[in-house]
Amino acid sequence: MPQNFSHQLLKRHSFKGQNLSGADFSYTDIRGVNFKNAILIGANFHQAKAGQPYRWVLSLMAGSLLLVALGGLISAYAGGLVAHLMFRSGKPEFFFSSLIFLLVLAGFVFITVRRGLGAALGGFAVVVTATVAVLAASGKAEAVVATIIQAVAIASAIAGTLLNTLGTMTVWLIAGNWVLLLAILAALIGSVFGASEGVELGELIEASRPAALGLAGAISLVLLGLSSFISWRVIAGDSKYYLISALATMLSSIGGTNFRGANLTDADFTQAMLKSTDLRRAVLVRTCWLKAHKLDQARTEGTYLENRAVQQLAVTKEGQGRSWDRLDLRGLNLKDANLEDASLIGADLSESTLENANLQGVKLVQAQLYKTNLTGACLTGAYIQNWGISVDTKLEAVKCKHIYMQLPTKDDPDPCRKPDDRNESFKEGDFADFIAPIIKTLDLYRTQNVDLRQMASTFKTLDLFHYKGIDPAAAAVAIQQLAEDHPEAELEVVALEGRGNEKIRLQAVVTGDANRSELSAEYFEKYRQIKSLPYSDLQALFAGVVEKNERIRSLESLLENALQQPKFYVETYQNQGEFVMTQSKGNVNISGVQGNVSGVAAAGESQTMTGVAIGAISGSVTNTISQLPASSDSNNPGIKELLTQLQAAIESEAELPDEDKVEALEQVQALAEAGQKPEDNILQKSAKTAMKILKGTVSSLPDAAKLADACAKLLPIISKLLLLA
Repeated sequence: MPQNFSHQLLKRHSFKGQNLSGADFSYTDIRGVNFKNAILIGANFHQAKAGQPYRWVLSLMAGSLLLVALGGLISAYAGGLVAHLMFRSGKPEFFFSSLIFLLVLAGFVFITVRRGLGAALGGFAVVVTATVAVLAASGKAEAVVATIIQAVAIASAIAGTLLNTLGTMTVWLIAGNWVLLLAILAALIGSVFGASEGVELGELIEASRPAALGLAGAISLVLLGLSSFISWRVIAGDSKYYLISALATMLSSIGGTNFRGANLTDADFTQAMLKSTDLRRAVLVRTCWLKAHKLDQARTEGTYLENRAVQQLAVTKEGQGRSWDRLDLRGLNLKDANLEDASLIGADLSESTLENANLQGVKLVQAQLYKTNLTGACLTGAYIQNWGISVDTKLEAVKCKHIYMQLPTKDDPDPCRKPDDRNESFKEGDFADFIAPIIKTLDLYRTQNVDLRQMASTFKTLDLFHYKGIDPAAAAVAIQQLAEDHPEAELEVVALEGRGNEKIRLQAVVTGDANRSELSAEYFEKYRQIKSLPYSDLQALFAGVVEKNERIRSLESLLENALQQPKFYVETYQNQGEFVMTQSKGNVNISGVQGNVSGVAAAGESQTMTGVAIGAISGSVTNTISQLPASSDSNNPGIKELLTQLQAAIESEAELPDEDKVEALEQVQALAEAGQKPEDNILQKSAKTAMKILKGTVSSLPDAAKLADACAKLLPIISKLLLLA
């Protein structure tokens, strides 16, 4: 039973490595608590207060203010040293070297402001090294000494400035804006003391003292101003000063709540205070950060929260109209998020939750959505070209009136809208029926060695939904007439999905620049006209169509079966211009990817197999195989021996249901019959279909299944021997 710590005071408690799945820490004070490597799956931290205990806060504040004062002292002392050397009597080398490095310091400040701290430090190192090298080559010892002293002085001034900034930012992260005044005061005290000590380092002409003090003061003020500027940019989240931000966050997190390496999958931090919290390398799959406070002041290295834009999205769940292209959003909790018209091209959203999210008009082109939860999301107008989904992608109750299978381009301004008719929208359940067959496309086609990319560049699909039944003859004739009226579209039916009188879907492929919206509207107009004809006229018309194309009768027969059996599905194949249909069943789901052709198929419950029992079909298969010639080489099995092995593998496969075994054995019999009469074209076509059905059957089995391994070895050889490859 999950533990309940709600509303408790747990300061400095240790749960290191413990299993606290589902535990309730809502409204709990967890400051200083150690959850390192703990299992906190589904834990509730709603409005919990993380961070540091007061003693740590006071200690770190004191240390940080000391760091600020020390930084001000060092930078001001270096400035005073430069001023002292510049006005020192009788040393022109020191004057000119001081002048050079004042210019270097000015350049450092300018680059820091314009380009960031990293670029400035890199440029400073190069300039100083080059200057020392040039003066060293001149052979003037005093010039070299002056240059080295000035280089050390300027480096110290920069180091002091960075210490000042680091201390200021640490104080701000710990205690907020009100302590910034204390930090400024500490920096001023350190600077005054450092500047005066630097100027008074050695002998100096009395007349030069005011000028030296003035120069030292000016350098100190410039460096204090630079420190203040960097602090301001760090607070604003400027990535050019990430180094200071990261170091300050590290210091301010000492003694804070520790979630390092913890498993926080599905944990809830809604409205939690997360300042000074260590989340490094924690598992944050679907963790909820809604309205979490001070998350930007937590240590998030090694997580998606390291990206400030992603972090803001996780906290606010507002990403409307923004670009999130190619970002790693894996495991992000975007439940109820508003991403309308956002661009997620190439983004990785695997294992994320987008439950009930507003995804209207969103660009999901090439987005990865493996194991992603899209339950109840609104996908109306979304672009899903080449998106990656899997059988683990949850698409239940998706709201979608229409969808686009491609992004519009200059060469193809039609973005492949579904439904094809722009005057129509998906009815309830249509989107689920449309998308379900896509899920297993990749796996099945991989077994059939089909290049989906080549398919995608060649075909587009036309999806025709019939509700409350269909007249098979009228539909078959309408399809034929549509194909004849638009030969440029090269229309051909490749799939049929039936649910009895509830819904029938026909899927056809078209090529070229065919207008699918117009084709869809014209098809249904033809269908309504033909259906309204008297029965005798319809039969006469149908007979005439069949004379032109015998395949239409097959389509009518399949449609009739779909009406009679509420869960009847059809698989279709296209092979070098030939159209072959075979009855299919089970949970094999194949369909077009991004609106392109594919084999099709089934999205429903398995059928109860009718016909002969396993024993009867097994005997028939054995009899047919026995009529094949045996191999003359005992070390090189022929078609007879290979089919016998395949039959045995099917019958012994524990993972294969009995009805699937019957169907698979029927395909083995078809292969054996083709082996008896290799010259028979009809048997050859049946054999090709049998091979595809066997591959489809195997694709639904676990990888460890013996039949899967046997088919992987036997089917390619059988195909070659039967000249099917």
